Parts: sequence; C-alpha cells; structure tokens
Amino acid sequence: MTKTQRTDLRQRADALLDATAALLTAGGSRQIRIEEVARCAGVGKGTVYLHWQSRDHLLLAVGAREAAAMTDAVVAAIRADPFEAAPHRYLRRHFLEAMRRPILRLIFSADGAELAAFAGQRPRSGLAATKLITSRDYLTALADHDLLRPGIELSDVDHGLQAVAYGFFAAGPFLPEDPQTALEHRAGQLAEIIRRSFEPDPTPAPDRYGAAAPRVVDAFTRLADEYRRTAYGAAAA
Repeated sequence: MTKTQRTDLRQRADALLDATAALLTAGGSRQIRIEEVARCAGVGKGTVYLHWQSRDHLLLAVGAREAAAMTDAVVAAIRADPFEAAPHRYLRRHFLEAMRRPILRLIFSADGAELAAFAGQRPRSGLAATKLITSRDYLTALADHDLLRPGIELSDVDHGLQAVAYGFFAAGPFLPEDPQTALEHRAGQLAEIIRRSFEPDPTPAPDRYGAAAPRVVDAFTRLADEYRRTAYGAAAA
C-alpha cells in the first residue's frame, strides 16, 4: 500500500469516526446505525465495513481513537515533567483528560448494555493484552527506582490503582452536575488517595522520577499506538 493510499484510508476513517462521535454525543450508542454514519460521512454503507466489521466494532474504534489522544497527552506531560510519572500525578491527568472528552465520558458513564458495545469486541483482545503489559512495565519502572511504597506487591498496587480510579469514574453519573472546578477537585481527591496509599513518604527526589521516565514514556507510547491500531486497523499503518 502506498503512502497516498494509507493517507486516503486514514482520512476516510477519520471522517467516519467523526460522524460516529457526533451521533454518539447527540444520542448515545443506541442511536448509532451504520446507515446513518455513512450518510453523515457522505459515503456508502459498504464503505464503513471496509474499515470495521460491525457497528460495535465501530463504537470500539471511536473510543480507542479518543483513548489514544488521551494517552498521548499523558506521555507529553511526562516528557515535559518526569514527576508526572508518579501514580497520583498520572491518574489525576488520566482522570481529567478522560472526563473532559465527551466520548470517553460517555463510555465511563455508560450502563451495562451500552458498555458492552464498546468493550465486547474481539479486536479488543490485543488491546487488553497491551494494557496489562503497559501496567506491568509502568509499575516495574517505578519499583526499580523506589517510587512505590515499600512492602506492597506490584499486583496489589495494580489492583488498587485500578479499583480506586474506577470508583471515581463510576461515581460520576451519581453525582450532581457541577462546574468544571468540581472536576478539578475530584481529580485532586483521587490524586491524594493514590499518593497516600501507594507512594513513599517523603516524596522521592526529582532525579529518581527522571531516571524512571524513559521506561514509563516507552510503555505508554506503546499503549497509545495499540489504541490507534484498534481505532484505524489498516489505516493505522
């Protein structure tokens, strides 16, 4: 496949994903129909199936594209300031980036039936494996530089981080509508719980975060790339 062909595929995929994202934010996943996505993107229905196998595969792709952008933002923050690799800083940024993106916010607040549309696809298996590897590599990099609270198994840290973060995401639909400052407040609460539970006291010297940062950046970059492959398929090449 030539570079021009790949560019054309990517542009067409983006047009279809943009159309799907607009329909999602307007009416939720139950309103998504392949015919409507194709009409909004100005292409035939069959064109959608050249990129994704089904409606639910398309929904997974929309979420993966947003997750790639979110992970890119995390990587950029760590490159700019290695202290952002600390679990409390990373999860604070992850929470804010996700909740400020309408598609990801919709996914995190989806009910069981809607969530299955985003999470139940076969192409997600490669993504799930990459996420497990990313988490392992991230925590190992921190542990190797004594950036985690001593005496806690990495598997317990991994479970704890995910459980606490999921609780903050899942609680969103049950909380009253608040201004944006409230989101910052909740992110701060999440960060403080993570810091107190899983990080050393006192805070390690900055150079230790600087030493761990390249491995952390590498792990999250690979995750972002896998999100893109999940989103674009052949158009990701």
